Amino acid sequence: MGYVAAHRHPTVQDHVALVEIDLTGELMIAAAAATEDRLSPDRIDEVLDVDGEDGDGAEPGPPCAGPSARRVP
Repeated sequence: MGYVAAHRHPTVQDHVALVEIDLTGELMIAAAAATEDRLSPDRIDEVLDVDGEDGDGAEPGPPCAGPSARRVP
């Protein structure tokens, strides 16, 4: 018989994934409402509520965490 992966409890949530899904949704809404073909980097920063001067303006996450290290509000 082959290996069967363990099932996760249905109430377990990946908070980082939920934040990324939310941010992606915000970008999709902004893109759909935009009159131009593409969102400018400044508009993307505005939609994501980040400071474009020093990176993303978010609190630092763990090392090598990348953009998904945003903290859940």
